[in-house]
Amino acid sequence: MGSAGESAGPALIERMSRVDHAGEYGAVRIYEGQLAILGRESEAGKAISRMAEQERGHLETFDRLLPERRARPTALQPLWHAAGFALGAATALLGEKAAMACTVAVEETIDEHYRSQIEALPESEAELKATLEKFRRDEVEHKDEALERGAVEAPGYEALSAAIKAGSRLAIWLSSRI
Repeated sequence: MGSAGESAGPALIERMSRVDHAGEYGAVRIYEGQLAILGRESEAGKAISRMAEQERGHLETFDRLLPERRARPTALQPLWHAAGFALGAATALLGEKAAMACTVAVEETIDEHYRSQIEALPESEAELKATLEKFRRDEVEHKDEALERGAVEAPGYEALSAAIKAGSRLAIWLSSRI
């Protein structure tokens, strides 16, 4: 998360808090877009609803952490509001497996992102590290469930996954700075 030589001081913690809040907000919006298309009653919809509920819990945690850490939300939140929903709806329109492919791509990127943050934090941030580790495990569970639900069988899986990962990495980079 931080650049070479950047300590885990207040500026780094503020950036981490902002980008993680943005990421959880975006995840909620992606799932809302998928549910708008797939509904909540299908098997995929029920799974997505469970994942969305966990993401809302993560978002609530970051809603509390932002003021505690004297951090502000990203100025790009209105963009993530629309883009997250659009990504979720678009992948759901391609079918349940494409919606699951979206989950795999996003969650693999977030797993990598949270791992780098956990490694960057000093032991004095043990509580934040534990929170991030718990959230990282939740994201991995979402990815694993999406794989079990046939994500790799989605048409154009490799290209779809690569595009979503690239977009997710760009969103992380932008949200940590803006």
